[in-house]
Amino acid sequence: MFLTDDEIRELTRRVHHNVQSKTLSKMGIEHRLRPDGSVAVLRSHVESILSGKSDKKTKMVTEPNWSALNATSA
Repeated sequence: MFLTDDEIRELTRRVHHNVQSKTLSKMGIEHRLRPDGSVAVLRSHVESILSGKSDKKTKMVTEPNWSALNATSA
């Protein structure tokens, strides 16, 4: 269910929890800090991200409504 402490150290190549958290954030891996400061990472999320089969929703690109410029007021 969760990565072990050893697996998190191997993945991030960092020992300290706060640095592991920063590294995971830079890698796009969602995680939570436990009350004791350790890092919790779902194994399935890491497998999904690193395999390229991410289940994240596609970012919505927003653009101005250009057709509104051509609309005539009544």
